[in-house]
Amino acid sequence: MSGSRGSGRPDDVERMVAARLARQSVFGRDPAPALSFVLEEGVLRRPIGGTMAWRRQLERLLEVGRLHNVVLQVMPTNCDTHSGLDGRIELLKFADGTAIGRSDGACNSRPTSDPKQLRILELRYGTIRAQALSPRESLAFIEQLLGET
Repeated sequence: MSGSRGSGRPDDVERMVAARLARQSVFGRDPAPALSFVLEEGVLRRPIGGTMAWRRQLERLLEVGRLHNVVLQVMPTNCDTHSGLDGRIELLKFADGTAIGRSDGACNSRPTSDPKQLRILELRYGTIRAQALSPRESLAFIEQLLGET
């Protein structure tokens, strides 16, 4: 699906929205998994879907960011370069000690369980988190944006 209006068939759009909503069930699991996210400031400022949809998105981010098992951080636009500019980094660590990861800018964008590649992804993500606003500052930033809408 591209960003232009009218792109994508309505059935495809509905399917993708349903899939995204279904993925949110992870926040209600018991036991709750530890989750960490870093979002670019620019995506938080983009009112996709109109002002009311944007407000609801910001409110949902605040709700999720306040959960005890979630760390939500914002990468400010004044950070001119960081390890996440190559694209997203995804790391999943499981209770049995195994892990899998992928990155748009590393590992050929394919999932990997290679310990060396996972270590690289962990280091890159750690650097990103260090450059981002703290979780407290991030929630205050989102609250500020919400107040501006």
